[in-house]
Amino acid sequence: MQKEVIVVGAGLAGSEAAYQLAKRGIKVKLYEMKTKKKTPAHSKDYFSELVCSNSLGSDSLENASGLMKEELRILGSLLIEVADKNRVPAGQALAVDRDGFSEEVTKILKNTENIEIIEEEFTEIPNDKIVIIASGPLTSDKLFEKISEITGEESLYFYDAAAPIVTFESIDMNKAYFQSRYGKGDGEYINCPMNKEEYYNFYNELVKAERAELKNFEKEKLFDACMPIEKIAMSGEKTMTFGPLKPKGLINPRTEKMDYAVVQLRQDDKEGKLYNIVGFQTNLKFGEQKRVFSMIPGLENAEFIRYGVMHRNTFINSTKLLDRTLRLKNRDNIYFAGQITGGEGYVTAIATGMYVAMNVANRLENKEEFILEDISEIGAIVNYITEEKKKFQPMGANFGIIRNLDENIRDKKEKYRKLSERALEYLKKSIKGV
Repeated sequence: MQKEVIVVGAGLAGSEAAYQLAKRGIKVKLYEMKTKKKTPAHSKDYFSELVCSNSLGSDSLENASGLMKEELRILGSLLIEVADKNRVPAGQALAVDRDGFSEEVTKILKNTENIEIIEEEFTEIPNDKIVIIASGPLTSDKLFEKISEITGEESLYFYDAAAPIVTFESIDMNKAYFQSRYGKGDGEYINCPMNKEEYYNFYNELVKAERAELKNFEKEKLFDACMPIEKIAMSGEKTMTFGPLKPKGLINPRTEKMDYAVVQLRQDDKEGKLYNIVGFQTNLKFGEQKRVFSMIPGLENAEFIRYGVMHRNTFINSTKLLDRTLRLKNRDNIYFAGQITGGEGYVTAIATGMYVAMNVANRLENKEEFILEDISEIGAIVNYITEEKKKFQPMGANFGIIRNLDENIRDKKEKYRKLSERALEYLKKSIKGV
């Protein structure tokens, strides 16, 4: 295998991967087609363009995104270093000057030894070179076809809706209860009951809540596949009670009666620490989701680890296709990084780019694989992406997927600090000699 790596895409994941390989003395061919052919999401020619928010999330160690950024600092991430330099005031969040950030990343990569930038669309995947595919959620049609041929069409998803996810420990089980509709199953759903007054208060706030503006590229097929909860509500006052909020088949154990409406939550992870709100795919702004969905009895203090989103996002079924180094199981010269893996968010994209680069470098230098356990946040997201599960949906940094502490700490902030302390200590030990 030649000591040369092809990196496809100069987004966050691809830029980080290319830099990490180059600084380890590995020659990189970095393909980026934006100057010749832009996707509908991009407007600038710079690398690592931040197409949505200019915030990389919280920088606090009481937040999983903050922990992941600190892990990346320890690992020597270029993009987090550039983000820190281009920081703008945003409280505890790491927000950046959007153009300044991308311009600096572009300048560094164009002047880094061992990186050859090829400004054209990448369409042919060779067998004799290592290829890191970091082409993002709007992968070009030609490359998409090649990936489909290799992985199988059934392994590629078109993702356009996700319901919010909350932590189990933040649900008020004095109001909610476990039960399956019509008593089928083992009561694996959490049910949040509403009386008539609560339902109409919720309905009135939902229909007037502020929605996120969809980009042009998101409008074409968006509503063919799913219907956002606010659209269902707008079609009639009681429509939700015949759809996602239908109470039929559920008897409230506290009243021994059927409620006027019921919101159901379904377990989202193996450990039962995460629950998604069933049927609540939405296009509401994140702040509005927090405000309106917290009106649901039992969710008044819910901790949202992922808000509902509606947008086009192609990604591979990583749990089936990738090993713990994010390498394709049936073609060991192909690796994936970034949003195409099902890792969600800016920082997760950077983290997967870093993680793949470290593993590719170790492979080319005949060293052991660099595997991080779910004690660290980076290890936890890689574990989530690659651990087999029946239904795989994208996930970003959160404490719900990290391994539990041995001790039970009730105070949430203290618990998160302890998780972060353990993660950073573990990571520092893991990179000794790497």
